[in-house]
Amino acid sequence: MLQSIDSYVQGKHIAEDELFFDQGLWHHWDFHSAFSHENRQDAASAMNHQVQEGKTFLKNSQWIFLTLGSAFVYKLEGERIVANCHKIPADRFQRTLLDPSAIKNLFFESLARLRSINSDIRMVLTVSPVRHLRDGFIENNRSKAVLLHAIDMICQSDPSIYYFPSYELIIDDLRDYRFYAEDMVHPNYLATQYVWDKFVHACVDGKTQEAMKEISQLQQALKHRPLHPLSSEHIKFRNKYLQKAVELSQRFPQINFGDEIAFFS
Repeated sequence: MLQSIDSYVQGKHIAEDELFFDQGLWHHWDFHSAFSHENRQDAASAMNHQVQEGKTFLKNSQWIFLTLGSAFVYKLEGERIVANCHKIPADRFQRTLLDPSAIKNLFFESLARLRSINSDIRMVLTVSPVRHLRDGFIENNRSKAVLLHAIDMICQSDPSIYYFPSYELIIDDLRDYRFYAEDMVHPNYLATQYVWDKFVHACVDGKTQEAMKEISQLQQALKHRPLHPLSSEHIKFRNKYLQKAVELSQRFPQINFGDEIAFFS
């Protein structure tokens, strides 16, 4: 994750000779397979476009949320940490459990580079409650413990960095398989909604919560499918939400309501 942030901050150029070919596609160790392509040039182009979009996003963001999933990393040939193994045979990788102090040091090195392009950016750290059972139950718990320890060290070192306990809300507060999907690994809708409600209550101010409710009502109105679209009642309905969309766009110019205004027009 930190390598990705660094590549965005630096606007790193992905050269075609950095890609490797496997199973009919060109891949890169730092990119998800969604960016892989049959054509080498197209793959590199898509990756470079993503790097530039990432840099713009980071430069213009006020808050960044990082959700850490595992403290295990995979090193190619025992040296380079990769973001994606792309189903390459496991014997080419060495699995290593990072040390909390190492995570802390890597984090602050990356944060310093990030603040060089956005000095006001603030950050919230969370730990994913999704268990990495392929590592084993014991190893998964050790991994999560390393992440929690590292985050505690980070937050104590920099009070502008916050921790939100989504992990504890799922694992300790809910503590019931009713809140998991069928795979018994991923939280289901009830669980994610529970965490979201806790987050809104803890981290979102009252005025913003009211605005969120208004925008949610507007989004629900978009889903309305009338039986008689030319009726006077439906025209009133559209005019009502057109006015609401225009009003919201004026109150919140940083949010784009263009699609909503066009829809209700």
